[in-house]
Amino acid sequence: MSAIYWPSKDADEKLDYTLDWSARLGSDAISTSTWEIEGPDSLLVETTPSPANTLTETTIWLMGGTDKATYTLTNIVTTTGGRTMQQTTLLGILAK
Repeated sequence: MSAIYWPSKDADEKLDYTLDWSARLGSDAISTSTWEIEGPDSLLVETTPSPANTLTETTIWLMGGTDKATYTLTNIVTTTGGRTMQQTTLLGILAK
């Protein structure tokens, strides 16, 4: 599956980003969700509120990052039916 491009954020912003898995899940549901982040430095995952999921969506809160850098975020979900799926997103940091 190809990467999704999220709208850029400023390093000073604290924003939430959500993935909707419903089209890929069919009648299945999300049981667990983890995130892997790659980039030139630390893009901070906020713990308040913490990353979360519903039966069909996953959400992560992010802040920080380096201006003009791009981060690769991969969300890995395990479903109640025992499937493992992943989706990669790209997030750019741009000063506003």
